[in-house]
Amino acid sequence: MLNREEIKRLIEKNDLVSNYCDLDTQLTPNGFDLTAAKIFQFSQAGTLDFSNKERKIPESRELAVKKEKPQDKFGWWPLGPGIYKVVTNEKVKLPLDLIAVAFPRSSLLRMGAFTQTGVWDAGFEGISEFVIVVTNPLGMKLKQNARVAQLLFTKITETESGYNGIYQNKT
Repeated sequence: MLNREEIKRLIEKNDLVSNYCDLDTQLTPNGFDLTAAKIFQFSQAGTLDFSNKERKIPESRELAVKKEKPQDKFGWWPLGPGIYKVVTNEKVKLPLDLIAVAFPRSSLLRMGAFTQTGVWDAGFEGISEFVIVVTNPLGMKLKQNARVAQLLFTKITETESGYNGIYQNKT
């Protein structure tokens, strides 16, 4: 796995991660913290089959943020128990010899919530989406740009062809 210095070098040299809020804060000793730009609530069921010919990503509606004071720069999402889709601020651009996986930040776990993610395949480029699951029966509040998941990068033997699915370059 890459360490902080290797990740920073790849960010500065190859735009491994862009559109971040604060590089020094988001770089961790072993990874990079992803931040919440938008939160959505699912409004219908999805479908998934083997070939993806019948795949249907469910509709969702964006949740409005609520500022506590008019002068606040950022607002909060009040999240009750349930599952929500998170869209990150950051754009990830993986070379053909690097993959990434994400884990919830421990602070999120300590308040009764966690993230679920897939693998960021070699060659993936775009804005990331994953789910946050709030299990705390009293819910939680999440502020815009909160750091919610830590992305870890792992070297692989370079692949001939990288990710080329429907989420490539999605913004």
